[in-house]
Parts: sequence; structure tokens; C-alpha cells
Amino acid sequence: MRYPDGPGHRNVDTSMAAADAMAPKLGRLQRMAAAAIRDAGADGLTADELAARLDLDRASIQPRTSELKRKGIIRDSGRRRRNVSGKAAIVWIEAA
Repeated sequence: MRYPDGPGHRNVDTSMAAADAMAPKLGRLQRMAAAAIRDAGADGLTADELAARLDLDRASIQPRTSELKRKGIIRDSGRRRRNVSGKAAIVWIEAA
């Protein structure tokens, strides 16, 4: 499968191996992420907040936001909140 229906990679062997390992879990993780963002309503979620809500590692869930955005399922709310590193992070909401 091609991105965003399949995990993306950087055409480097390690990145391609990671994408192959993620592929069987991708649909479930995308559904979980989309549901959590939908359930958050107008408040939305940052990637860090999404990972915490799902009790998953940020590295496994943050790429799902890019995939869901590309699919038109979620969108950037235009708001920002600080993430755990103190940097501004996109607040994701369900696409209308």
C-alpha cells in the first residue's frame, strides 16, 4: 500500500523495515487516533496528548496524524499548545 494508506518511509533500508513492521498495525492505529481526536471535540489533541490518551509511544502515533490529515479525516485547528518539550504543537480536530 502507498502512503497514506500504508506507512511512509524515507527510501532508506532502516526506514523501509520500520514501515514494513508497522503496516499490519496501521489501520487499527489510524482508527484509534481518529476516534480519540473525534472524541476530544473542539478541544482537539496534540500528538503528545493523543499518544498519552491512547497510552502509546509518541513515535508510533504521531505519524498517524499526518496520514489522517492526508486522508481528510482530521485537520489542523489553527491553534497550538505546548508539547512535552515546550515547543508549539498543532492541535488536531476532526475534519468537517
